[in-house]
Formats: sequence, C-alpha cells, structure tokens
Amino acid sequence: MAGVSSESLTAALLALEAKLPDASLQLANDLFGILATVDSSAGLRRALADPSRSNDEKSALVKQLFGGKVSADAVEIASGLAGSRWASARDIGDALETLAASVVIAVAENKSAVSASGITGLEALENDLFAFNQTVESSHEVQRALSEPQASPAAKTALAEKLVPNASGEAKVLIGQAVSQPRGLKVTKLVRRFAELAAKRQQRWIATVGVTRPLTATQAGRLHTGLNALYGRELKINMNVDPALIGGIRIQVGDEVVDASVLTRLAQLHRQFAG
Repeated sequence: MAGVSSESLTAALLALEAKLPDASLQLANDLFGILATVDSSAGLRRALADPSRSNDEKSALVKQLFGGKVSADAVEIASGLAGSRWASARDIGDALETLAASVVIAVAENKSAVSASGITGLEALENDLFAFNQTVESSHEVQRALSEPQASPAAKTALAEKLVPNASGEAKVLIGQAVSQPRGLKVTKLVRRFAELAAKRQQRWIATVGVTRPLTATQAGRLHTGLNALYGRELKINMNVDPALIGGIRIQVGDEVVDASVLTRLAQLHRQFAG
C-alpha cells in the first residue's frame, strides 16, 4: 500500500488510538465482520472505489449498510475509511483488516498483569502467533487442511484452535481470522503479518534467526545484543533450528535477509559456475 492509500491508513490509525485504551474483542470482531461483507460483495467494492461518488456518499453508504448491525464505534471506523481517499477497493479492505487487528493487539497490550512466566499480554500474543505458525509449517497435512477450498471456515477455525489450545483469546481471534478469511494469502503469511503489527506496537522488530544447532544462553545473548545495536532498537528474536542450513546463520528482519549459511554460499558458487 503506497501513496494516497498509505496516507489514509496512517490517518485512520491515528484516529483509532483514541479508542484503543477501552478496546474490546467485540469491536475487532465487528470490524472483521464488515470486512467479510465488503470482500464478499463485488458491487459494494465497486461502489466504494467509484471515483464519481463523493467521499460523503461512500461514508453514508457504509452507515446505511451496517448501522444498527454492529457497534457504533465499528460503523464510525468503517465509514471513516470509506470517506477517505483510496487507490483501490482492495486497499480499503487491507486497511480495515489492519485496524481490526490493531484493536485485538491493543486488547492484549491493555492487560496490565504480567504472567507467571514474566511476559506481558502483548508478548504472549506474539508467542502464540509464532507457535501456531511453527506448528502449521511443520506439517504438510495441516497445511493442506487449512488450504482445502471445500472445508468450511468453521472447520478450519476449529482445527486451528486445536493446534494452539492454550493460546490467548486475542491470539485465537487473529488466528481464526487468518484461517477463515486469508484474503488470497497463505494462512501463515497473514498470521506473520499480524505478529509484525504486534511487534510494531511495542516498538520492536522481529528478527527470525536460523541456526544449524541450538545456541547457548551466552551466544544467544551476544547475538541479541549485537542485533539490537545493528538495528538501533529492541528486537524480538525468534530462533529456528534448521539443520538444512549446514552451517552458519540466517537472519531476517522485515524484508532484509542476512544469510551466511554454507548452503547459500554453495548455491551462489554454483550459480557463478553455471553462469
């Protein structure tokens, strides 16, 4: 999302901040429900993207369709999006998804108590999302089940909850959304996007580190300190042991990848000889 759509999303996120201290999962579910309606109706998407309609007309259309069916806050947020400028109707849907996920993340953040393990609600949410993705990515059978077009959203959601039975309520909302309405994405990619939003909420980035064998506590601490210094901020480190790397280490932060594995160097050497 770029240009005018990016500007509209930024403004919508700023406006949402006032509602987040008292946010509820019901508000998020209402927004996800509006998103489902928008995604399911080509006519509605065309109306919201129609340049001949004024922003006020588009906002009024959303109020007419959803007023009294979902919370007043959800209608206000959705109508505000419709009354903003967007490059495409898809961008409106993406923005609505981002706002709904942001509400869920705020609910987790608002949990003041720290668990017995010493982590906050927001950290627990991130951990649950990563645990779900790791479980899915480790099983081709689960991946097929979650991508099966004939399976109902309810069946996929039930399966997802069985994979992470101890996940928080916030995590289950986001995971349920990802498996029931992936919107053209792989389920794990959408869950990862939600996790990145959670990490961004607490001003951290996520560093996914691939190593051939588990690091010692000292090694992991040095790596964490070094990455924090390199990127100039506190990172959330997710360590994956992958013997296929053969040796070395692979680090991904956002779209940036630092790959020093033997496997990658061999592949690069092979391409040089082949070229």
